[in-house]
Amino acid sequence: MAIKQLLKRTSGWLYLNSPVGRNQLQGAGVILMLHRVLADDPAAALPHRNELCVGPKAFEHLLVWLKKHFDCVPLMEIFQPGKVRSERPKITLTFDDGWRDNALNAYPLLQKYQVPASIFLSTDFIGSRQRFWWESIGETLWGSHGRRAQLLLITSLQQAGRPLPEPFAELDVERRSLALLHFLQSLKTLSPMTLNRLTDACPDESLPQALDWHQVRSLEASGLVRFGPHGASHAIFTGLDDQRLHEELSRSRDALRDGCSRPLPVYCYPNGDNDARVREQVATHGFPFALGTGTGIYRGTNDPLNLPRLGVSQRVACNPQLLSWRLYRGGRA
Repeated sequence: MAIKQLLKRTSGWLYLNSPVGRNQLQGAGVILMLHRVLADDPAAALPHRNELCVGPKAFEHLLVWLKKHFDCVPLMEIFQPGKVRSERPKITLTFDDGWRDNALNAYPLLQKYQVPASIFLSTDFIGSRQRFWWESIGETLWGSHGRRAQLLLITSLQQAGRPLPEPFAELDVERRSLALLHFLQSLKTLSPMTLNRLTDACPDESLPQALDWHQVRSLEASGLVRFGPHGASHAIFTGLDDQRLHEELSRSRDALRDGCSRPLPVYCYPNGDNDARVREQVATHGFPFALGTGTGIYRGTNDPLNLPRLGVSQRVACNPQLLSWRLYRGGRA
């Protein structure tokens, strides 16, 4: 595995610094997808957090690397490839969900390096006591809120027909975190009602998880950050009927219009899931662009309602040459 990663990092570095690579990336735009910036790098590196979280040292390392190799631009500049000419490829940062740590841990570093970003809000959570089920259930099972809270949730999971794997508590930290990751992924098949009930069985210690509207307006006033919608309740759009889908789109759009001065004309699909029906509804609600989670580079020929992004995990932030390997693969496509 170490040799494979070394080959990827070397190939990516050679591509990014070669005339061939620079030529292929000329005029291209790269949209990065992040979620959270935690206060602690070792915590972000655990498997059940790694994909959605980065630590502050890793995030700063990533920003320094991006500034060295790319023009870091606002999202809307990516969609106007001919407006501002540049010798270097353009890259932009997007954050999904609207976590409070985006303001506490990510923004100070964005400000330090003057890197713009876009944050896509699940608007029902902003300024409310609603919680993201993955975080609440995952951290309670991990023991972040104490043994009593952990046991109560384990009982609720058993009652819901989803018992925690038996040897979970006996595993070492790394394997226990990996087992928790797989278990949380298996819970995605539960109904929203069941997930809400399980989340309610978690303690309140983790609140608040999301930004509030004062923080949103303060970040927007900085000129570095703009906001767009990411669903209202974070429901998966492809599983909603037409009425529920309309409600989600309208409620999230209207919340951004009320809470922001310049909301982005870009939608961001919860979990990235979309189909022709969803894309049509998004366009009907006034959004010419939408972000998915498919991997790729923006070249102006992509479907504007299902734009590709490259995900950034703690592992990638610590080793951004892995990102250049993915650019190498995307640049040749």
